[in-house]
Amino acid sequence: MTEAEVLQIFKDAGAYLEGHFLLTSGKHSGHYVEKFQVLQYPELTEKLCGELAARFQGQNIQTVVGPATGGIILSQLVARKLGARALFTERENGQMALRRGFQIQPGERVLVVEDIVTTGGSVHEVLAVLSELEADVVGVGLLVDRSGGKANFNLPTEALLHLSIPVYEPSDCPLCKNGIPLTQRGSRYLKGGKS
Repeated sequence: MTEAEVLQIFKDAGAYLEGHFLLTSGKHSGHYVEKFQVLQYPELTEKLCGELAARFQGQNIQTVVGPATGGIILSQLVARKLGARALFTERENGQMALRRGFQIQPGERVLVVEDIVTTGGSVHEVLAVLSELEADVVGVGLLVDRSGGKANFNLPTEALLHLSIPVYEPSDCPLCKNGIPLTQRGSRYLKGGKS
């Protein structure tokens, strides 16, 4: 699957938005990728996850881990394609953690999956959890890397789509300076979401 085909899937699903957005990272952007507009369609999600799984075939992956919320869906489908377990991390008292009785053994071969990265913060948090558990992290699989090459995990990383979308610090945002209304997007800003 080519990057153009992946981008078309996002556009056709209404997931590639233009405007003025407050990202989960706290930065601003004129574009936003609303992954759940794609993830609501099981056949599209399965196609994308099948492509991610294919890029890590033959690496004896035992467990696929993704951060809640979007990573739950991805970990399930990628793990199914790889014949592995699917786990997810979630925040507990503001810290990323494995909960719900999930366990990973030292040396267990793990693939981390995430939907979209801008700064890579959530993936780094998942990697910190896995490091404490002494997992053998094989790599990172992403639907979309919109970091412009800035998110670096020091692991083999596969992204189905690379987007170089400018992001701005709120104090330097040209969209703010032009008076374009700000829309809050992302799980940390949804009603009831946690920072």
